[in-house]
Amino acid sequence: MTAGPADFICANTAVGAPPLAPEIRLYLASEITPIWRASEESLARDGLPPPFWAFCWPGGQALARHILDNPEIVSGKRVLDFAAGGGVAAIAAVTSGAKSVAASEIDPFACAAMAMNAALNNVEFDILERDLTGEENAEDGGGWDVVLAGDVCYERPMSDEVMDYLRAAAKLGAQVLMADPGRNFLPEMGLAERARYDVPTSTELEDSDVRETVIWRVEA
Repeated sequence: MTAGPADFICANTAVGAPPLAPEIRLYLASEITPIWRASEESLARDGLPPPFWAFCWPGGQALARHILDNPEIVSGKRVLDFAAGGGVAAIAAVTSGAKSVAASEIDPFACAAMAMNAALNNVEFDILERDLTGEENAEDGGGWDVVLAGDVCYERPMSDEVMDYLRAAAKLGAQVLMADPGRNFLPEMGLAERARYDVPTSTELEDSDVRETVIWRVEA
């Protein structure tokens, strides 16, 4: 019998802290956990999606750090952590005094990880297990004061769909902050730089042990 998401996460990760936001604890893959060594092919044989949620990518770390250091960005506001992975930015937003926080993901394992990570940090936020890019922005994009997105420009189709959604949210009045460590499909226009961070990474995941990551404000 295939283990459920929560059992799988407990068996294949360890509790740790992202280097740039050590205040936050997460269930993470590391060199000592089985999922670190599992190939995409072996996961697919077991019917499992790639475990992007098990790594705290540079964009998420930079967003979390930026929010923790600048809580006024989210304090008293309605916040969406879009394509949230393990939910590090959502946790930072709750900790920094957001009025309400929701985090969206299409992967049920990521949603389970977010729930477990929220419990680790004694915070609560809504988890939306669906693709918001296919929905009307008047319902979702227009309901947020702040939208956060990290590492969403690494594939062309995804980048195009996500940027359409983020720009629509900005047009409806949300402050949209996107963190990117130089992914291939980052748009060349419509972005205003807010901050830069050097994010420690693993060379097993990235091409460097530090990735310079930029916080961009997405313009309408």
